[in-house]
Amino acid sequence: MEKVLVQNKMYAAPSEYTAADLLAVAAAREVNNNEVVFAGTGLPVLAVMLAAQTTAPDCKVIYEAGTIGSRSTSLPSSVGDPRCVEGCSIASGLLDVFDQLQRGRVDLAFLGGAEIDQYGNVNTTVVGDYLNPDMRFPGSGGNNDINSLAKRTVFIMVQEKRRFKEEVDYLTSPGWRVRQWPSGEWMHRRQAYGKKFLGGPSAVISNMAVYRFDEETGRMYVDTLHPGITEEILQENTGFTLDFSRCRGETLPPTHEELDILYGVVDPEGIFLPKK
Repeated sequence: MEKVLVQNKMYAAPSEYTAADLLAVAAAREVNNNEVVFAGTGLPVLAVMLAAQTTAPDCKVIYEAGTIGSRSTSLPSSVGDPRCVEGCSIASGLLDVFDQLQRGRVDLAFLGGAEIDQYGNVNTTVVGDYLNPDMRFPGSGGNNDINSLAKRTVFIMVQEKRRFKEEVDYLTSPGWRVRQWPSGEWMHRRQAYGKKFLGGPSAVISNMAVYRFDEETGRMYVDTLHPGITEEILQENTGFTLDFSRCRGETLPPTHEELDILYGVVDPEGIFLPKK
């Protein structure tokens, strides 16, 4: 097996992991121990369960369908899977889990989106005109509430020029700079939320890079580039001018230990990852 030694850790070579593996591992590294984490179906579930097996064994997981403090030993196929109930503190419903958000008790939330702009504004509603759209999506589905009330939000998205846009077609979930109502003037998230301000988008993890946000200007900047991705490739797949001034280099690839846990412990059934 081809191996790469970095900082006394055995990191996998690019041929040994998939884009989904890298996304799950990069997302898991965003979870700090003892944090309350709001996770959705798919990669967020993989990420939070991997984190619980590695760097954040005491994180508390909330699933949107109504379980709090889940300690699933088998990977849930969705946030409504009965396996979410295993080991949980509360098995109730949407009202209770969103009550935790409103009380400011959620440290980190994982979300996705159809479009995102350079200030972290996200669209999960429509592409094109709202009344006559080119494509209509399910809508907020809690995206706005979760993004607005969690202390930190990490978005996991596919990197495409049509998705990373200068301005989203419809603002479902506010980022760091939003329009004031009814004037339409731009204002900082901190000003818009006032005493209810707890935080905002902290990172975007795509299949090409990891981005972070300057909380003062609200602008997204490139933190790391995934292995094999150049600045030119990334810019070609983005609809606004990227800030590379704080780029720290390459995203660290998964370690062999992380991959073993991901496939052997977290998802041995191949629910979201193909069986090896």
